[in-house]
Amino acid sequence: MRLAVNLTYQGAAELARAAERLGYAAVLAPEGYRSDAASLLGLVAGQTERVALISGVMQIPARPPGLTALTAATLDALSGGRFRLGLGVSNPDVAQGWYAAAADRPLARTREYVEVVRRALAGGPVRYEGRHYSVGGTAPLHVLTEPVRADLPVYLAAVGPANLRLAGEIADGWIGVFTAPEAVAEAVTEIEGGRKRAGGDMAGFEVLPSLPTAVGPDPATAADLLRDQYVYLMGIGDAERNVYCALSRRLGYGHVADALRERLAAGDRAGAARALPVDFIDRTALIGPVPRIAERMAEYAEVGVTTLGVMVSAAATTQAQRLVILRDCAEAWQLSGVAS
Repeated sequence: MRLAVNLTYQGAAELARAAERLGYAAVLAPEGYRSDAASLLGLVAGQTERVALISGVMQIPARPPGLTALTAATLDALSGGRFRLGLGVSNPDVAQGWYAAAADRPLARTREYVEVVRRALAGGPVRYEGRHYSVGGTAPLHVLTEPVRADLPVYLAAVGPANLRLAGEIADGWIGVFTAPEAVAEAVTEIEGGRKRAGGDMAGFEVLPSLPTAVGPDPATAADLLRDQYVYLMGIGDAERNVYCALSRRLGYGHVADALRERLAAGDRAGAARALPVDFIDRTALIGPVPRIAERMAEYAEVGVTTLGVMVSAAATTQAQRLVILRDCAEAWQLSGVAS
């Protein structure tokens, strides 16, 4: 199992260079309230030499597929073939509220979107008429970036069983969040179903969950550093459509999600943070001292994780703190016995 780190736009280049020196295999640029993924990875492409660059993830509603293909090809060329295109449909509230985009039929939209992107990355002119996306017409989509490669890896963020099977069928990897080892094992089973449907297997398929990470003398102390991040993620949009609340319910913590949302609705953000039990955070994060984090890393490797993402910004407010977490996790990775 390899390691990756989720970047923030603050100090991204320094963090990426440090990750490369420490043996991390990849850096991921999330996309949301604070920054887009493409700008950040364009910076990092010129500041690193070996580490893979992953959009973790570019939001499908934010860009037409032609622009995504062009952006992917550009980042891949700038980085010497190190870019991996991570895509996700985002929350329906974000799709509609931010991008004025439709959010219905996410599986069908994703399938068409990936097909257009792959055709464009193959290098030829593309005309495509689908139910949700139409490109070409009198001006066919044609990516002329050099070099452009048809085999540029595409990863999908997915949560539910049908989404996971789709990722297995049409993608080269899965990006997961907010997930416990047993949930990863279940996800891999669904992905395998999609791989079989496409006539393949799991060989070469990337399984990459990203986990909030906090290093501390004990799990409870470390968990306190992550509470605000959980409140932020579980508080986005409508509770019934929030993917993080949905994941909580799948893990048997629906009552926790309900209590958190009730406190938020009452304007009590501190109370929402207190509603999160340590064991819930522990199941979906890397917390505690370095040896304990090493044990947790081994648990994820055992269920099929090929690259484990470390989210250093959830517990850190300064660059110095982020760099400490980065180094501590590299040490834990070596202690875990699963480093590759």
